[in-house]
Amino acid sequence: MKRIRLIVQIIYTIITNGYAYGFLNGKIYQGNLKYVCVPGLNCYSCPGALASCPMGALQALLNRRGFQVPFAVLGFFFLFGSLLGRFVCGWLCPFGLLQDLLHKIPLFRKKKRLPLHHILKYGKYAVLILLAGAGSLFLLGGNFAKTPAFCKYLCPSGTFFGALPLLGSNALLRSQAGLLFFWKLGLLLAILLLSVKIYRPFCQYLCPLGAVYGWFNRFSLVQVRWEREQCTFCMACKKACPLDLEPEEISVSPECIRCGACADACPASCIHMGISAGKGASAPCQDQ
Repeated sequence: MKRIRLIVQIIYTIITNGYAYGFLNGKIYQGNLKYVCVPGLNCYSCPGALASCPMGALQALLNRRGFQVPFAVLGFFFLFGSLLGRFVCGWLCPFGLLQDLLHKIPLFRKKKRLPLHHILKYGKYAVLILLAGAGSLFLLGGNFAKTPAFCKYLCPSGTFFGALPLLGSNALLRSQAGLLFFWKLGLLLAILLLSVKIYRPFCQYLCPLGAVYGWFNRFSLVQVRWEREQCTFCMACKKACPLDLEPEEISVSPECIRCGACADACPASCIHMGISAGKGASAPCQDQ
């Protein structure tokens, strides 16, 4: 499962950021595909991006004059959330792949969580509400236009896949880089360095897209099922889980990214990941 997931992540990243001309010439693709969103973080400003990020699209709609409910993006979230849940985070996010690769570097003693995880894990919901939501509605930029607050002030994926390649190939842009860029560069470096020690710190604590998809984990089509009756409670699944989830949490937690490590590690084969088979299937156990 681990090898299959890595291959899927790499292929997905290449396909969704496959505009080679953009990387070579510092040009952003602006064809018709850019009107389409892909489920993971995929910065619009990345010179290789062929499609748009749903979080960026949400903010763009909230930036319009006069408030309008962004039904198109909300429908997109509901569709992919109800189908995949946080499987998107585990398998279909380029910045998630980058953090996974950094965590494999044999430096530092690895940890799955930060101290005060039980509090910090709600940070991604604060980012979703305060930056992607309220910030995009009320924060003003140049000429008193609304600003996409999450993209502008926080998103490390946009800095890594978008700003750095564009600045590397465009001398004019480099001359215009100011305090905001260095603020975001500092955030990016901190997250990348932390990723070497902590598993996916951005996904666990700051990603608003993970906050959205996490709400769908309990009833998405892609499910992790734990068969309590067969479980020997050897805790092999918890050891294998990169997020340190208990067996009773794995199937229902909004933190689970559906990586499949628990199912691979279970010696009793009581954890299964796949498409929910409806009434005849073992439902996720919700005992606490």
